[in-house]
Amino acid sequence: MLKVHRDICGYCGCCVSVCPEGALELIDAYLSVESNCTSCGICAKVCPLGALEVINEK
Repeated sequence: MLKVHRDICGYCGCCVSVCPEGALELIDAYLSVESNCTSCGICAKVCPLGALEVINEK
């Protein structure tokens, strides 16, 4: 599961451009995570502010 820390996110769109599933969408300065997110973590690695976190649910 992908967690967006909205208090940190600068809504730059870096994560949107690297998502291989197209699961992230930036709409009016709001980052939306769609259900097809596979929690691969690529977006979290490129986020310059560290606003994305992959949480492994057990």
